[in-house]
Amino acid sequence: MFASLFYLGITFGRFLNGFVADRFGDRKLIRYGVTAMIVGVSMVGIPLKTDVLALAGLIVIGLGCAPVYPSIIHATPSNFGRENSQAIIGIQMASAYCGTTFMPPLFGLIANNSSIAIYPLYLALLAALILIMTESLNRILGQRPEKDTKI
Repeated sequence: MFASLFYLGITFGRFLNGFVADRFGDRKLIRYGVTAMIVGVSMVGIPLKTDVLALAGLIVIGLGCAPVYPSIIHATPSNFGRENSQAIIGIQMASAYCGTTFMPPLFGLIANNSSIAIYPLYLALLAALILIMTESLNRILGQRPEKDTKI
């Protein structure tokens, strides 16, 4: 039941991003999204007697996730070239589907052998991985000569 809060955050976040996507651009939306994910994970990880902050954190994580996938897909032609974009988008979509298929059961196995209390750590590790990988790509792209890759 509480997982629906995450999906509520994604739904509302995608709605909001439709209005600001052109203004901010893909890279900023990804950065803002990952930052919101980290804030949400922090909210989930704060031990309180009430669950309200953790439940709000799930919504914030959803809001943070909302712009990331669409922005990554949208930026593919400019990041990798129009000629490579079909193949790269296929890899990105396959990776996303594999992630949604295997990451929840993986955490279930980890939690069964340790504790559900490591959930915020698991989420923080994944958010950090997204941040590191996207910023590494941005750094690499910043070093290459500009090409005219109008979409």
